[in-house]
Amino acid sequence: MVTHGRPEPPGSTADSRGVNFAVFSSVAERVEVCLFDADGNEQRIELPGRTGTVWHGHIAGIEPGQRYGLRVYGPWRPQDGHRCCPSKLLVDPYARVLDGTIDWNPALFPSGEGDDHAPLNSEDNARHAMKSVVVPEPVIQAGVERPRTPADQTVIYELHVRGFTKLNPLIPPELRGTYAGLAHPASLTHLRRLGVTAVELMPVQHFVHRRFMVQRGLRNFWGYDPLQYFALQREYASHPTPLGALTEFREMVATLHGAGIEVIMDVVFNHTGEGDEHGSMLCFKGIDNAAYYRLVDDDRRRYLNITGTDNTVNAGHPQVRRMILDALRYWAGEMNVDGFRLDLAGVIGRHGAGLDFRRDFLEELHRDPVLADRKLIAEPWDLGSDGHQLGRFPAGWHEWNDHFRDDVRDYWLRRGGNSAALVMRIAGSPDVFEARAPQASINYITSHDGFTLEDLVTYEKKYNQANGEDNRDGMHTNLSWNCGFEGPSPDDWIRSLRDRERRNLLTTMMLSQGIPMLLAGDEMGRTQRGNNNAYCQDNEISWVDWTRAENDLVDFVAELCRLRKEHPALRRTLWLASADGHVRPDGLRYFDSHAKEVPVGETLSVHGPLEILLPGRDRSVFDRRSQWTNDADFLLLCNPRDQDAVFSIPSNGRTTSWWRLIDTATAAAIRAPLQRVSGVATVRAHSMIVLMGTEMR
Repeated sequence: MVTHGRPEPPGSTADSRGVNFAVFSSVAERVEVCLFDADGNEQRIELPGRTGTVWHGHIAGIEPGQRYGLRVYGPWRPQDGHRCCPSKLLVDPYARVLDGTIDWNPALFPSGEGDDHAPLNSEDNARHAMKSVVVPEPVIQAGVERPRTPADQTVIYELHVRGFTKLNPLIPPELRGTYAGLAHPASLTHLRRLGVTAVELMPVQHFVHRRFMVQRGLRNFWGYDPLQYFALQREYASHPTPLGALTEFREMVATLHGAGIEVIMDVVFNHTGEGDEHGSMLCFKGIDNAAYYRLVDDDRRRYLNITGTDNTVNAGHPQVRRMILDALRYWAGEMNVDGFRLDLAGVIGRHGAGLDFRRDFLEELHRDPVLADRKLIAEPWDLGSDGHQLGRFPAGWHEWNDHFRDDVRDYWLRRGGNSAALVMRIAGSPDVFEARAPQASINYITSHDGFTLEDLVTYEKKYNQANGEDNRDGMHTNLSWNCGFEGPSPDDWIRSLRDRERRNLLTTMMLSQGIPMLLAGDEMGRTQRGNNNAYCQDNEISWVDWTRAENDLVDFVAELCRLRKEHPALRRTLWLASADGHVRPDGLRYFDSHAKEVPVGETLSVHGPLEILLPGRDRSVFDRRSQWTNDADFLLLCNPRDQDAVFSIPSNGRTTSWWRLIDTATAAAIRAPLQRVSGVATVRAHSMIVLMGTEMR
């Protein structure tokens, strides 16, 4: 029995009598729900109700687990932006689970095999398309309390569910590469040993493996080609059933919460895996192409591409905005995740024909009652005009800070880059985020996109031949490094130099104001063999090799995390003034190697050795409130040069004793007993020393 049902909520909603379906389409003439049995037999049922632009109906007698798809009847006029094609079975944009695989049969392409000017291909694609799955009505049960880690105490660990767990010998083989594997005690032990407070999962929204990858024998390892925004990527589930995968993900989140670790999802609302006018029809194109995608104004057959991935989601459309908000609410509410990193987040802030960047929708996301206490992180750029939006996101947002990445690399790996830039990055980038707070900055040296830390100090150029693009993809060169000897080397001096540079970069990141983000495996010396664009390498190139983990480096990073956790001076929540009373947003004092302080307001143009004082007891702040940390002072002695440097220890106006905590020339951090330093300190070439000051009694 089929009745009109309800227009809300979108998607399929199970109840005691059957399932309600509601589908948005402003161009449809009619919409069918197609039910599939275990043998693939199809039953088509037209939705009888229509409320505005929503087609709806209630089908009695069907239950959770039912597989289905949509067929949308309407105009096929690509020149006007309309691409309805009822011979193509479509995924429900609001389905919570998808089933099946995509084999890239020509039937999935509405205009022949990628030729948009060919006659309409009316071959039915049902045998080759993904199916949506009805899920039970959610039952929100009391579970483990979310950690709710304050931003200033957060340390993020960016990982890939499959890549992080696939080769861990301590995880049972059947759980490696899965959500259950990430929740396994072996994974938790490592995360807790490090002291990270949040894992940032690379995309787990259901994505496709693009046809060109499959033809090359490759796979979409990174996952930045979503098919739909609510469904979970089932390839990472150890449980074989669609509904079992949901349970496994929820249990993973609860287990991580029980270990005090937050879960942040990398979400991709800027484009989809359907491609451009030559691409496939899997979901949005056939439902309401002109609503879901940005099209070229003077040629609506073509897709605007400011993402570098063939299409751009039309976040300026009210229905699309609602879908994005609903998806975030779903993952935060029903799946209980703690935050989101929005890939190419600038796209969802763009409006109108000129694609102006505005912040209203971004502010709306942060104000939403479900999302208000979640962490929202932006990748603050896209490929549009004025595409770099770093520092322009609203209060409450955090942003990947590529200035930090580039300036810290430049200072250490180019033998003393711009010292003023290094000071600003260690200070929390007040030149970028002064109107907000230091925690607006996500500080990172490496991420999934580019070289690993080991490769950053090992290779001068990329080696991406395995990607099948003749080494044309990825960043062209590693412009931050020139060691004179590329690739793995048995030479002890070269290995020592590279080890120092790794520790320099890690120490600078962990002791800087803001939120540090560590790439999974960097603490172990993980290499991708020079591949700086391993997006399609679902193999040993990308997987973390636990058998080659460098325990000394793991311990070093763990000590940095502990140091950061114990000392508020390393994670200020307000911009401080300098000790001499002058208001300056960086809150630091800095000196040359002769202990000569650089005056307030003077441009620091020196390139080379540098002393940076992180005060632990400054009281003056921009808003004139007091901030008493009762913490020690820290002094960073940085020597990026090829020769040892002798530093004079500056006076900070108090009688103090200075103690050596870290020397990146060695593998050990915080030697016991601590070494007292007075007067001068010799810092070896390509290394830094961290001193902690205590008041004399």
